[in-house]
Amino acid sequence: MAAETLVLVGEKLRAGMTTEEINTIVHQDTLRRGAIPAPLNYKGFPKSVCTSINDVVCHGIPGDEVLKNGDIINVDVTTLYNGFHGDTSATFYIGTPSPEARLVVETARRGLELGIAEVKEGARLGDIGYAIQSFVEAQGCSVVRDFVGHGIGRRFHEPPQVKHFGKRGDGQRLKAGMIFTVEPMVNLGRFEVDIDADDKWTVRTVDGSLSAQFEHTILVTRDGCEVLTRRQKPLRFSENLAAVFAM
Repeated sequence: MAAETLVLVGEKLRAGMTTEEINTIVHQDTLRRGAIPAPLNYKGFPKSVCTSINDVVCHGIPGDEVLKNGDIINVDVTTLYNGFHGDTSATFYIGTPSPEARLVVETARRGLELGIAEVKEGARLGDIGYAIQSFVEAQGCSVVRDFVGHGIGRRFHEPPQVKHFGKRGDGQRLKAGMIFTVEPMVNLGRFEVDIDADDKWTVRTVDGSLSAQFEHTILVTRDGCEVLTRRQKPLRFSENLAAVFAM
């Protein structure tokens, strides 16, 4: 459900729309499915989706901000249905992206793929972080340290923490049946971030550099993993452009 709602967002995105319009799309589509938008009122979060534009790393609050040509925006959808959560996000291009925007978005996209490729029974959490960090830093970008992936199921956030940086062979050993998110946040500049002092939610890069993120919910299996938030079609303004903008 979360994956299908994210696909719908990609089909609706355009320059000139507000992030509040994205919130309405997600809220209405989630309710239409008989589900609940998990972010709404979660620890006081006021909206049904997170919309993070340009230098906003995560937890952007939808409102009256208007999308402009050249922006990048991460849309983070979490659906609660029959007591279980599904969590997924992607970064989209609005109009024609700058070379810098293409670099950070495609680095984050590939970082997620490399992290997922490490997931299998017997591997360690550090293997995921190492694969992501090594690739991201080789592209001249950085991996956010303060926000990480997480276990998910009946609760929105639970153990284990899934860091997107680390050393191969470190950390908890993975077992079949574990479910968690992998969601690297990649900055064009420094990895440090600040939380907005007024709304207590919006996270921005300290140096104003662009940030991108992609996320899937993953099930560990005996011979690898299953991407539970796998999409049935490419994301418009994101995955359908990945080959064009590949590094």
